[in-house]
Amino acid sequence: MESMMVTFSDGGQLGGQTLKRVVFSEEDVQLRVRELGAEITAAYTASDRLLVLGLLKGSFLFMADLVRLIALPLHVDFLVAASYGTGKVSSGDVRLLYDPGASLKGRAVLLVEDIIDSGNTLSRLIPRLEARGPSSLEVCTLLHKRLTTLDPEARWVGFDAPNEFLVGYGLDYAEDFRHLPYIASL
Repeated sequence: MESMMVTFSDGGQLGGQTLKRVVFSEEDVQLRVRELGAEITAAYTASDRLLVLGLLKGSFLFMADLVRLIALPLHVDFLVAASYGTGKVSSGDVRLLYDPGASLKGRAVLLVEDIIDSGNTLSRLIPRLEARGPSSLEVCTLLHKRLTTLDPEARWVGFDAPNEFLVGYGLDYAEDFRHLPYIASL
């Protein structure tokens, strides 16, 4: 990807803050989400009773775009887990702040994540979800830094990501930058 400094000194989208570079453009992101939607559609059938679980807050834009591109009947629910707070490094302490209301028993469950970094969040959540008896549990992540190996590994990965702090398209730094339509390095 081409490196560029992005700043809006007029108080635009970044409120005068500066990003190092755009890592994945809006066009790159939208193309890859369409591809993922098609791949996921091909992997399931209507009889799987697909439940798409979004890991909030970071996955909300990705998941909203993704579910509209999955050409199957599906249900949507969310999980809220916290491990970052206001820092740029995961605390390692994963707290489940909201548990999904939907039953997972006997259903195909697709867990949608914004980014796999340390792997702490998924390594703590997956056993909790598996204990609820889904017929299958797969992970789709927009970004994967490949810093860790998970069991199970994410079945669908949007992009391999650089080991930089990334923001935009749902990813934030202390709640800033989520609204950006591209992914950038802070």
